[in-house]
Amino acid sequence: MAAAESAKTQGVVPAQGLTWEEVGARREKYGPNELTEKRSVSLIALFFNQFKDFMVLVLMAATLISGLLGEYLDAITIIAIIVMNGVLGFIQEFRAERSLRALKELSAPTAKVIREGELVLLAARELVPGDIVLIESGDRIPADIRWIEANSLYVEESALTGESVPVGKHTDALQEGEVPLGDQKNIGFMGTMVTRGTAKGIIIRTGMETEMGKIADLIQNTDTMETPLQHRLEQLGKILIAVAIGLTIMVVIAGIMHGQPPYAMFLAGVSLAVAAIPEGLPAIVTIALALGVQRMIKRKAIVRKLPSVETLGCASVICSDKTGTLTQNKMTVTHVWLGGDVLEVTGDGYEPSGQILSNGALVDLRQNQSLRRLLQIAVLCNNANLHEEIPEQKRKVGKGPVKPVYSIKGDPTEGALVVLGAKAGITRHSLDGLYERKGELPFDSDRKRMSVLLQHQGGRLLFTKGAPDVVLEKCSYVLWDGKVIPFTPTLKQKVIAANEGMARSALRVLGLAYKELKPSDREDTTHILENQLVFVGLTGMIDPPRKEVRDAIQTCKRAGIKTVMITGDHQSTAEAIARQLGMVPQNGMSMNGQQLNALSDDELDEKSDHVYVYARVSPEHKLRIVKSLQRKGHVVAMTGDGVNDAPAIKAADIGISMGITGTDVTKEASALVLSDDNFATIVSAIEEGRGIYENIRKFIRYLLASNVGEIMTMFLAMMMGMPLPLVPIQILWVNLVTDGLPAMALGVDQAEKDLMQQKPRGAKENIFARRLGWKVVSRGILIGVCTLAAFWITLQQNPDSAEGLVRAQTVAFATLVMAQLIHVFDCRSSRSIFHRNPLQNKYLVLAVISSVVLLLGVLYIEALQPVFKTMALGFDEWLITLVFAAIPTFLFGLGSILTTQRRKRRKLVSGYRSNTAAR
Repeated sequence: MAAAESAKTQGVVPAQGLTWEEVGARREKYGPNELTEKRSVSLIALFFNQFKDFMVLVLMAATLISGLLGEYLDAITIIAIIVMNGVLGFIQEFRAERSLRALKELSAPTAKVIREGELVLLAARELVPGDIVLIESGDRIPADIRWIEANSLYVEESALTGESVPVGKHTDALQEGEVPLGDQKNIGFMGTMVTRGTAKGIIIRTGMETEMGKIADLIQNTDTMETPLQHRLEQLGKILIAVAIGLTIMVVIAGIMHGQPPYAMFLAGVSLAVAAIPEGLPAIVTIALALGVQRMIKRKAIVRKLPSVETLGCASVICSDKTGTLTQNKMTVTHVWLGGDVLEVTGDGYEPSGQILSNGALVDLRQNQSLRRLLQIAVLCNNANLHEEIPEQKRKVGKGPVKPVYSIKGDPTEGALVVLGAKAGITRHSLDGLYERKGELPFDSDRKRMSVLLQHQGGRLLFTKGAPDVVLEKCSYVLWDGKVIPFTPTLKQKVIAANEGMARSALRVLGLAYKELKPSDREDTTHILENQLVFVGLTGMIDPPRKEVRDAIQTCKRAGIKTVMITGDHQSTAEAIARQLGMVPQNGMSMNGQQLNALSDDELDEKSDHVYVYARVSPEHKLRIVKSLQRKGHVVAMTGDGVNDAPAIKAADIGISMGITGTDVTKEASALVLSDDNFATIVSAIEEGRGIYENIRKFIRYLLASNVGEIMTMFLAMMMGMPLPLVPIQILWVNLVTDGLPAMALGVDQAEKDLMQQKPRGAKENIFARRLGWKVVSRGILIGVCTLAAFWITLQQNPDSAEGLVRAQTVAFATLVMAQLIHVFDCRSSRSIFHRNPLQNKYLVLAVISSVVLLLGVLYIEALQPVFKTMALGFDEWLITLVFAAIPTFLFGLGSILTTQRRKRRKLVSGYRSNTAAR
């Protein structure tokens, strides 16, 4: 509706504003102008909620059993693990809920308001719909406002809409129907920043009804996804407890049925149950994740939530914001059109280093007067400034050459022109002695151009820049090859064609012109001054892609990860950037917000796998896209920097925010923060995440195969009516020594070389997928069989004496320990022990050596022999021990080598037959 109609609808006269009585009534109806929070869970309840997890309950049961057995050290260790996990979970949940508080900080603290005809300064929370507010450059908009007056008003809305440059605002009515946020030019949105101009407006929405309030509501009502790791560990816990209890009961019953004392079998069964449940697993997972976090920090990725680290490893889609993530968020002139020639401008961002090239050759400013004039207009018809700064942390002496950081103060579009001039050595400072500004005809959304009046060597000049079509209308001449000639229709058509070509490449195009003023030209006759100009050329600028992003996207493709751009920017701009980055395959689609609105959730689900670019979207759209991909079975990583990204970041399987340009809201909602705002860092984080998950699988494989070995040793012995091959204290000792340090060392193992050549694992993949379950069971059974065989062979040498039984039990004990310590090296590879250098992981080597030393201590220190029911072993016993301990690992290793060779032979034969058939 028109501005006057908006005022009428809100029941206010703009010149007078609301009365204080009316304000009171409206505050009763609409409430304060602030973002409200849902009633949060108390800190005590939040803390105790951490102990409801299934694995935690299992650990508590293990603690009780250990205490009943008198194993107080085990019990204390388990309690420490439970408390540590609880504190970590509490901190993570507490920090996650701070995102709403960060969002509230974006609200303006004060506002200038007209009440009963007087201008008053009020706290922003006091505003109500219908209030008349005054806004100027530098103000943060306090609520959603319908503009009724706007003077050269530009608003930075990138945090809300994703628009890469400040948006010009006006007071006109918009077309009817759905209008995306980025195109609502007559509305100012709460929390956005005014970069230029002044305005007056009517507040139409406050608090939770504003666009910022809708985002706050989305954040509060978006469920945080359970990570794949949490889901799999819960699965594992249920499997372990069921299997361990079932087999333990069977062992106890079988032992009693074969004449073993019930009390002894009960103690043995409980010891076996404690050993079968790897209570150290959560601690080892936490340590593996924490060490991975330290490695990721070195690679510029800061982790806020530990379990989310491995989630990156199974990410199948990365949804990335464009501005500032895939691109530099620095408008840069890349092309100049001048006298029929297209010049290329090199260099990145705001750094004034680069060249202006014509067909690959450097353009000489001394020879090209047209380019010199264009650069003078670009620099002087401009209010932006280029600032050079040495970062504080780099100012210390003795650190070598320091690279300055450049930034723009002012409008990003004007900043791009200042940098263009600086690349050729033309700056405002270098022109100070030649040109003196006498006046300015400012840019506004109606004029779409800006002009400055300059005194120059006794004469006067007018420099103009603006929208190409507007500037062209004002030009009667053109600067062509350094000469001013009449601007014929043919030449004008060439300029129009050049402008359209640049626009198709998603460049933001500006036209530049000038005029030498006559002594009779009056400076107050704007409409006369800005006529019969000399057209000079066009500049094409864009927020360019980051250099390293293209390679990162190709790495993602090889790793089976789809990259999707989701942006509030225009569709043509988004498509152009996506093409430059190689994101969109041959049949890939793009979609805008209006097209998205026309689709139901089911229709979106059908298309989402084929869409690679979403443009002109709102925060609600981003959330819909993420949820659609999740419904399709994808593990979604969502990146962004603006407030508009926060709901989708929170809903994604892993939310990633930008550390430099990201808002506090986005950082608090995310699980991972990129300290360098670099998309390529995400790929490094994915590699780390995959490595961490594979290491978790390695020590799960090791722990469970070892535990299966212990259970099978006891189970088979009881089923065969044999004496106990292991006493309870030995079972607990094996569990304590072999499950600890070696398993931790596996948690820091180096990744295999082809890690990023594999497709991401499925979101619902079982922890035992990819033959892990078979490896655990088969190795575990063979370890148990070999241990029992060593026990039986030794027992046959002296079957009827107590000393013979102790000797046989000691051999079984040593065989079980050594079999597990040899098996740990096999767990480093998905193939076999022969596929990787066993000495590569020095921590694992040290852990195994320390476990062997502890074993020898239990066997040969006389004071410990009665405690652990052991005795010193001789050469024959050690020969039996080492042979049977090595059989499980080396037997499967040999099988793996034979299988690999058979596959190679089949490929060779198949290839030979194909070639023969082709010939």
